[in-house]
Amino acid sequence: MTATTGRPRTPTRGRWVAAPAPSFAHLARLSDDTGLFEHARHAIVRREHGYCTDDVARGLVVISREPEPGAELLRLAECYLAFLTHAQDAGGAFHNRLGHDRHWADEPGLGDWWGRALWGLGTAVARSPAPWVREEALVAFSRGATRRTKFPHAMAFAGLGAAEVLRRHPGHVTAASLLSDAASTVGPAAADPRWPWPRQELTYANGALAEVVIAASQLRHGGPPLDDGLRMLAWLRDVQQRDGRLSVVPVRGWRHGALRLHHDQQPIEVAAFADACATAATVTGAPEWDDGVRQAVGWFLGDNDFGAPMWDPETGGGYDGLTAQGPNLNQGAESTLALISTLQHARRWS
Repeated sequence: MTATTGRPRTPTRGRWVAAPAPSFAHLARLSDDTGLFEHARHAIVRREHGYCTDDVARGLVVISREPEPGAELLRLAECYLAFLTHAQDAGGAFHNRLGHDRHWADEPGLGDWWGRALWGLGTAVARSPAPWVREEALVAFSRGATRRTKFPHAMAFAGLGAAEVLRRHPGHVTAASLLSDAASTVGPAAADPRWPWPRQELTYANGALAEVVIAASQLRHGGPPLDDGLRMLAWLRDVQQRDGRLSVVPVRGWRHGALRLHHDQQPIEVAAFADACATAATVTGAPEWDDGVRQAVGWFLGDNDFGAPMWDPETGGGYDGLTAQGPNLNQGAESTLALISTLQHARRWS
């Protein structure tokens, strides 16, 4: 599971460089027979921080997206799926944090981890080549998809899982209902062209909110207007341009009318933007959205505010953030998964 050079190319500081195929080497390094460890110091696992459902679910997403996973990736998929089914209670909620001692540190809930768990399960339902994985993932997804929360991000992540399920099971009523409710929770684009975002602040994984509205617009009944999601995403793209390159909203967010900061930028923002642009490109066929994906790939390869690569080619790990002093060289699960998911989209041009 080593990185190889593929055909897709992306601009980096005005020149074109080859976009590497995603490597799963560091993901395997962060995993054991229980799940996926959350943190690392440089490339070395920090076991004391344990595991979290958030990251395990994202791990299941990226592995399920692989068109021809080998035996080692299928083993990881089974491990991650087993973790998620163990985390789920009888009512469809999920624990999030499991210690290295294999004891849960929290009670089951409906936070972001519930939404991401459904996203991972839904992606496995739609894309895994293993029928036993698809079947078990559908059971767990169907149990969790009956629940609802008021939190837009959690609903957006869950809705993206529902959209995946509908790819394989177009008549899945529970998935269709969840996707519709997710878009409603995010809300419509605002009328003000200077700030069409449905909320007064950009926070984290912002692209997922636009993406779920775009995905829900494809529902046969009860979907929002496609233009709502596209206007949200186009504005998000435009406000995250700086000198012709992608410069995402930093970890502290950005409130309407406040000063916009540029550090610390998180890889999850770039990955969410890439996902949303890829979905918009698929739905509309418009080449401008492929340009957005290219910018996201370029951000990891060095076309960013600091001009530094945001990954380690030797380990395959993604760096944890872009600070004013340069990359945070720790290679945790979230950043590595963001790198993998973004590079997976480069196959659109292969």
